[in-house]
Amino acid sequence: MEADQSPTPSRRPLKTRSHRWAQVLASGLVKMRVSPNAISVAGIGIALLGGTILWSTGRGWLPNGLVLFLGATCVQLRLLCNMLDGLVAVEGGLKSKAGDLFNELPDRLEDLFLLVGAGYASGSVELGWLCTALALLTAYVRALGGWLGQPQDFCGPGAKPHRMFFLTVGCLAGIFHPMALRWSLWLIALVTLVTVVRRTVRLYRQLP
Repeated sequence: MEADQSPTPSRRPLKTRSHRWAQVLASGLVKMRVSPNAISVAGIGIALLGGTILWSTGRGWLPNGLVLFLGATCVQLRLLCNMLDGLVAVEGGLKSKAGDLFNELPDRLEDLFLLVGAGYASGSVELGWLCTALALLTAYVRALGGWLGQPQDFCGPGAKPHRMFFLTVGCLAGIFHPMALRWSLWLIALVTLVTVVRRTVRLYRQLP
């Protein structure tokens, strides 16, 4: 019999899962038999919309302040989908065989859409791609720990919730200062790089 090659099961710790409003919302989705995979796909759509909105900054389609506000809103809605798919899958008992696939791949696509879109909005698309590459690397190191038989490490300071917090703040601050979003992306790149190094060192120390 072949050994189990799946990553060590692990779940990102989120305080918001225990909030009453989150439990009520997830319970309603379970009652409607909304699958967690559908919620994950919705998260991709929201992130794509948010990235497209941010990409449109300066193109005259909408006022830049409104563009940045809508972009920040999509960032938070993406996080809401990320939380609800887990709640519906685990607490709601609707987890499917493809659940792990729908839990991981959408996150990577959502980071891509939002961070690259923010790069366009900030006037530095290269910076958006840098943030995306580092975000992918943090996820890779975390998953690698699972493949090596260790608990997956969700430590920061540049984990997904942290990155999206800084991106949300950058979008909202960008309404008032044109350089705020670019500064936020530089901060995301820095803390994400620190996270890659930190997770790698912690994984090395855990190996037998």
